[in-house]
Amino acid sequence: MSAHESLRFPLWIRRSACFAVCTPVVFHDSIEHMFECDVDELSAAETLASAARLHAMKLEIEVDLLRLAQRFADLHPDPAMISGRETVPGGERGLVYGGPGCPGVAEFAPAEFGAVIGRSKGSAAALMGQALALRHRLPRIWAQVESQHATAWKACTIATACLHLSVEAAAIVDRKVAGIVDSIPPLRLSNIVRAALWQADPEAARAAAETKAKERGVWAGRTDEHGTTTVFVKAATGDVIHFNATVRQIADALAELGDTDTLDQRRAKAIGIIADPELTWELLAVAQHLTNTGRSSQPTDVAATPPTGTRPAAPADFDDEADRDRPHPSDAQPGRGMDEAARRKLAGRLAAIKQAAYNTDKIGATRRKPAQTTLYVHVTDETLLAGGGVTRVERFGPVYAARLQELLSHDQIIVKPVIDLNDKINVDAYEIPRRIRERVKLTHPVEQFVYGTAETTDSTDLDHIRPFDFRSTGPPGQTSTTNLTPLRRYSHRVKTHGGWRVRRLDDGALEWTTRYGFKFRVDHTGTQPLGDRP
Repeated sequence: MSAHESLRFPLWIRRSACFAVCTPVVFHDSIEHMFECDVDELSAAETLASAARLHAMKLEIEVDLLRLAQRFADLHPDPAMISGRETVPGGERGLVYGGPGCPGVAEFAPAEFGAVIGRSKGSAAALMGQALALRHRLPRIWAQVESQHATAWKACTIATACLHLSVEAAAIVDRKVAGIVDSIPPLRLSNIVRAALWQADPEAARAAAETKAKERGVWAGRTDEHGTTTVFVKAATGDVIHFNATVRQIADALAELGDTDTLDQRRAKAIGIIADPELTWELLAVAQHLTNTGRSSQPTDVAATPPTGTRPAAPADFDDEADRDRPHPSDAQPGRGMDEAARRKLAGRLAAIKQAAYNTDKIGATRRKPAQTTLYVHVTDETLLAGGGVTRVERFGPVYAARLQELLSHDQIIVKPVIDLNDKINVDAYEIPRRIRERVKLTHPVEQFVYGTAETTDSTDLDHIRPFDFRSTGPPGQTSTTNLTPLRRYSHRVKTHGGWRVRRLDDGALEWTTRYGFKFRVDHTGTQPLGDRP
């Protein structure tokens, strides 16, 4: 291979190496031909030696990637620093990704760099910021990385931890940890870095700790394959105590109605009930009425309307519940469980209680029903014909058809007309009507940008793939389900002002071409690079 030819390949491909007893090979377009011998023929010692050398090469590659990120940032400075560069609304701006002391970078640069290394814009911007922070704010650590005395990913983690420090404070951290990045385990390194951060800027550390202590919120996690979702709550202790007591009350009330599932299962069901305040009040009132009259074992009386006007009192020992350790699973008493008939009977009782809760015939009734929720369920004709299978619930993921009953619960259901996403709808106007927006969102739940990650919502931009022709002679039906694609605002601006091009392929996929001529295919399976590099 000539020196000129070697320049065509990345730095890591140009390195020669001998792995164990394998003969050194000539690198072509990939690293796949590293071994001329069969890996299955290696001995244990040769396998370890080859793994060690591959690991060393990987570390060198990571350093080279940081150098390239720095170089690409240098090639794309803040547009405001370029003489004669015209500023347009929505156009490219300069952003500082690495923290104080780092140069500004053209904000569209991470999208291009991320595309060629298989990363989203956000991930590429973080990498570029870490690379610049190491060079400009943590020079001692960066020198250790370049000399192979510090692992790149550990150095990048430190750079991220120091992101909000001043230049002077970052220099303190740099001096303290540069010599130990690779000499201690990651957990110890993390603790030392945290201590150095506090010493470097105690006021900022104190303010950050106070902000973290005041952090409050409720977050829903991801849905698993069993149709369950974890909810995280961070709130004032007193509020959590009251909430926990109410959940226990509802669980006990379900038991009064004949629910024989375990306590934990009934507490989980309480989450769905407590989302409806009127249903919660009515259920607790009915359960208390049944308990007071000694008729909790008589299912036919559960829909009777108890005396109203006073909400059930919380148990006297409610605050003790929050302080009690959760029983070990081996100590838990299993419930008897419920068969399908029992579950249908319980659902009927809850539906009757809910109907009573919103009975406006009661004297002084002013109750307002909760806001309606639209649930989109994607079902194939095969699932409908088979009477079972996997469906996809919008914003939740795959759910077994048999478990849809849990989503619908005992609530009132309005079945809307089926939306056939195969229908092609268009209008002549530039404005996008609701029915078209809805279909585009359901067809593309994630933005259709290269390695895009943003979820499509009602506020996501819908871009005309073929630019809208505003002339009176423009073709009809330009705003259509086939000529619109969801893009987050940043991606939309990259396409409009960053020199990227996109076109719809015959099979419905999108072909993106970046400013520098790299091509990518984006469809429902994700992003795939196309063809040879320019």
